Amino acid sequence: MEEIHSVHMNKDIYNPDFVRTLFNSMSKTYERMNYITSFGFSERWRRICVKEAQINPGDHVADLMTGMGECWKTILPRIGQNGTLTALDFSSEMLSHAEKRKLTCINFKIEILCEDVFKNTIPDSSIDCVVSGFGIKTFSEKQLANLALEINRILKPNGRFSLIDVSVPDGKVLSVLYMFYLKNIIPILGKLFLGNPENYKMLGVYTEEFRNAQQCHAIFEKLGFESKFTKKFFGCASGITGKKKLAS
Repeated sequence: MEEIHSVHMNKDIYNPDFVRTLFNSMSKTYERMNYITSFGFSERWRRICVKEAQINPGDHVADLMTGMGECWKTILPRIGQNGTLTALDFSSEMLSHAEKRKLTCINFKIEILCEDVFKNTIPDSSIDCVVSGFGIKTFSEKQLANLALEINRILKPNGRFSLIDVSVPDGKVLSVLYMFYLKNIIPILGKLFLGNPENYKMLGVYTEEFRNAQQCHAIFEKLGFESKFTKKFFGCASGITGKKKLAS
């Protein structure tokens, strides 16, 4: 707790070791709190994110920053038994829950990689589709640019991608109320129900710094991706979808 608070005070919130420690510490409660912070919309937004990726039967899908594998229930029926899901995250504690989920999905091909997304072993041009639900807000602008490069590396030509995360909503009144909720009420709920308010303050901090996925969209466009910026529920979530262009 002291380590996390100290790093936060130093504004080093994008340090990979800090982010890994944060999510390891939240692993037992993250799925529930993600549901609460989104007013129950997190499941719907994940489904939309996967749907917009246009996954086909037999595809090889990479679920980056997979966490506990919350997107799998929507991905696996789409790829079917002939497809492959590569789930990647660098939080070993989050992946321990994903490993348990994998045991209930014995009819599907799933590989779990405990790796940093910027230092991963996924082969070049091997992935048909990349998805990520609620993973991009913890990246700085430079890290988002590196993420775009990595997605470009692993995607096949014409490969698709879909990324989504919570955002600061449109409109002054709604944004003030929502951010007050994230930064003040959620930590109180964390203390009451989970005994850990400090870690959950970071969800509001990351969301406020992230704002929305427009910056991410600009980065992908600059790299030559065909991409589209999307907003959900008055901007409470936002994302980008698109594909990797064929080499000219």
